[in-house]
Amino acid sequence: MKILKAITPIGLLISALVFLNLSCDAQDKVIPESELPAEIATYLKTHFPNNPILQASIDRDTFSYSYEITLKDRISLEFDSDGQVTEIESKSELPESVIPKEIFDYVISTYPDRIIVEWKLNDRDQQVELDNGLELEFDMKGRFLRIDD
Repeated sequence: MKILKAITPIGLLISALVFLNLSCDAQDKVIPESELPAEIATYLKTHFPNNPILQASIDRDTFSYSYEITLKDRISLEFDSDGQVTEIESKSELPESVIPKEIFDYVISTYPDRIIVEWKLNDRDQQVELDNGLELEFDMKGRFLRIDD
């Protein structure tokens, strides 16, 4: 009860304003292709030479930012603030060159009739999604861990 008595209307108002301010900081801003970091531009030209950029945006959160890229043929990519790819999603097969070799080899040998349509890099692991919706988890070295539920 002492905690409830310590919360004043002014304290609630200040808390609400801080929360609103932090939530309003998250925003997407469309940027021209020319403003993309060189690492991202090079990656796109290397792995997706026939898929021009339809839209590039910078997604700013309170403490970080990332780049979100949409390419022709419904391909979406996300890059961290250092220009490293962290996620690729497509409606069709991803190029072999964007999938770590160990992961690609595992998928080809274990699921020969399936294709990889999504790859994601997390803090502790990597994930791929196959065209049948099956999600596979791998460690940072590309070793199979489990099927994700």
